[in-house]
Amino acid sequence: MGWQFAACGYSKFVQAAQQSHGWLVFILFCRDKDAQGQNWCPDCVIAEPIVRSELNSLPNGAVFIYCQIGDQAYWKDPNNEFRKNLKLTAVPTLLKYGTPQKLVEEECLNRELGTCCLQD
Repeated sequence: MGWQFAACGYSKFVQAAQQSHGWLVFILFCRDKDAQGQNWCPDCVIAEPIVRSELNSLPNGAVFIYCQIGDQAYWKDPNNEFRKNLKLTAVPTLLKYGTPQKLVEEECLNRELGTCCLQD
């Protein structure tokens, strides 16, 4: 695997995606963590370690972005940038950027599906 970025919010996501232009990019979108580093989304709590355990199987030179999408009120707003611009419908979502390939909610909890999604 190449690089890992952490992004908090849409503008930071856009920056990370622009820095990764030309590379194979995978993004895990989850809800925000609190000051203690705890995520308030139960599915995100389960999905993050599963996805991270598969990062070694990413193709050489691939980029992984972990993106926190905001608090619950922001996420519930149908006009937030993640919903409008990236067509996210739920979190967690594992997305192969620039393609229709993605895993949504409980699909992210399936290690075999995650491995398939993280391939070139």
